[in-house]
Amino acid sequence: MDLFNTEIKFLKGVGEYRAQLLSKLGIFTINDLLEFFPRDYIERDRKQSIAELEEGKLASLTGTVVSISKKPYGRSEQLNVILSDGDDQLLCTWFRFGRWLTDQLQMGQKLWVSGMITAFKGRFQIIHPETEVLDIDDDTGSFWHSRAVLPVYPLTDKLNINQMRKIIYNAFQYHAAEIEETLSEDILQKFGWLPRRISLQKIHFSINPANVTELKKRYSFEELFYNQLMLARVRRQHDDAQQGITFTIHKTYTTQLKNSLPFKLTSAQKRVLWEIVEDMTSAKQMNRLLQGDVGSGKTIVTLFAMLLAVENGYQAVLMAPTEILAEQHFRSITGYLENMDINIALLKGGNYKGKKKIKEQMKSGELQIIIGTHALLQKDVEFANVGLVAVDEQHRFGVVQRSLIPRKGNNPDLLYMSATPIPRSLALTVYGDLTVSVIDELPPGRKEIKTVWRGAGRREEAYAEIRREIAKGRQAYIVCPLIEESEKSDLLAAETLFEEVQKYLLPRSRAEILHGRMKTAEKDEIMQRFQTHEIDVLVATTVIEVGIDVRNATIMVIEHAERFGLSQLHQLRGRVGRGSDASWCYLISYPPMSKEGAERLQTMVATNDGFAIAEKDLELRGPGEFFGTAQSGMNIFKHANIVRDRQLLIHARAVAGWVLENDPQLESEENRNIISTYQRLYAEREKLFNF
Repeated sequence: MDLFNTEIKFLKGVGEYRAQLLSKLGIFTINDLLEFFPRDYIERDRKQSIAELEEGKLASLTGTVVSISKKPYGRSEQLNVILSDGDDQLLCTWFRFGRWLTDQLQMGQKLWVSGMITAFKGRFQIIHPETEVLDIDDDTGSFWHSRAVLPVYPLTDKLNINQMRKIIYNAFQYHAAEIEETLSEDILQKFGWLPRRISLQKIHFSINPANVTELKKRYSFEELFYNQLMLARVRRQHDDAQQGITFTIHKTYTTQLKNSLPFKLTSAQKRVLWEIVEDMTSAKQMNRLLQGDVGSGKTIVTLFAMLLAVENGYQAVLMAPTEILAEQHFRSITGYLENMDINIALLKGGNYKGKKKIKEQMKSGELQIIIGTHALLQKDVEFANVGLVAVDEQHRFGVVQRSLIPRKGNNPDLLYMSATPIPRSLALTVYGDLTVSVIDELPPGRKEIKTVWRGAGRREEAYAEIRREIAKGRQAYIVCPLIEESEKSDLLAAETLFEEVQKYLLPRSRAEILHGRMKTAEKDEIMQRFQTHEIDVLVATTVIEVGIDVRNATIMVIEHAERFGLSQLHQLRGRVGRGSDASWCYLISYPPMSKEGAERLQTMVATNDGFAIAEKDLELRGPGEFFGTAQSGMNIFKHANIVRDRQLLIHARAVAGWVLENDPQLESEENRNIISTYQRLYAEREKLFNF
């Protein structure tokens, strides 16, 4: 039986109904169940001292119930249970609980609890702990009845821990002999890992939980190894088979642009530009990621690459994720090219006058530079001869989306731009098929933005600073997360805040509001007025996160800053400090403040380094949430953590490279397990990258 593809409903004791419950936990096949690891273990006889607990840390322990009491709490009741280890006591408190809990609790019971340790009136406390009564087991013939160590699994509603343990036991009882090895003998020996079947059994049925962390490393490595193997195969196939366009340096439009610029390129911009030019003048298709912090000058570098394509007789395309950003690119690039004989157009979504003509000119080749949004991906959009495709804020597009425009051309060169600095470990696992260029230098004259964190009680300080900047002839942003009040959220609404700004906070300023629900024409008109300084203060939602460049804006206030992710805060902050004047960003936080929220704001105050911020963001949120939007084709790991497992990732990358170097097609008997696993689990993912 192929356990990787056998649906979980066919396992004894599961069936259709429980299969639906298990699917909520990400368990769809028997193999998913085998790799659904315990997150904790109950050691019945372990004597953990309550006195040794640490406030603010997660803990699991067993104690005897010495007190059960209820008392009024608002309109309901509060349940307090006191556990004793013989010397000290731990208070367990529930503010919401059901009869299922009170019916099973009895004095003198041995109870296992797990949760975050807090303190209350000089006593350690866990609020809403996970619990399991250890001396109640109706099935005395159960395998688990007298086990000294019990695994604890994540659960979902209507699936209890005893049912989960029984399902796990059945999986091994009936299918242990069918568990296939997924790594080669060489790799197992190199790292000293046990065979897959034995290591899985030890993880689920361990009598020594202290050893499990080491056993689990094998599965973290396995995910990273196959991820790196896939990306290495894609790179090899791309280099071997994907012939690109060999551009020639003509020094016509590119030289005109260089001579017309009112500034000099930084050394970082020059270095990155030559990396791009070397790619474009080679016979291979360029597949490059251009990273640069907010304001580092990615757009002008990209424009040079676009002009290289144009002066070779090809079209160049720049795709952006939002209309505001596409329009910003169109305005700035049109400005740079105003004295050149180049036809440029902007293609947006929706219906508007002239759109049909733009499509016809794109198809005929009359248009040389096309800037657009997702509208460029529509089936009826055709190009004459695309030579370069640049995708800005590329993480907002899925892998499949990013591939659609290149497929409309004949292997055009590909340049992906990102203003979200991507930590190396994440870049290796998500963009390992791309060559990376980094602009790690800001243009001269740019001053560091001073970031100040204030609680709601000191909010007036920020608005006093705005008044001082406006008096100097400067402009300001005020950022608010929502558009209007909602019963589900107590966040300040942009419309409410705008009214407050007009009446009380900045009554003498020329203020305007901007949010995502406005029509495009209305947003354009407001931004144009802000750029020409007809507006002093722009109260906006995160619609301004990317693409707006107003050099006279020197101060930003972000309300409810504790609710934003680090990368988003950094992107927003980058809207000020675009000129040579000193700039400020005030972060206003409101209670309740989570520990992670405080860490984010402390990081923002401590550094302007986008890569340092990205590393911290990855650490706090994990790779799945790092970009804010899910990506089609992005590999979210079940076992590996690329922050914790950075060294393991380096090993996995090296081993994947070594395996392919010695056996490019994975045809050897030694790699039989590897190619079998790869074809089963990764072959379809690989296709996403082959364009």
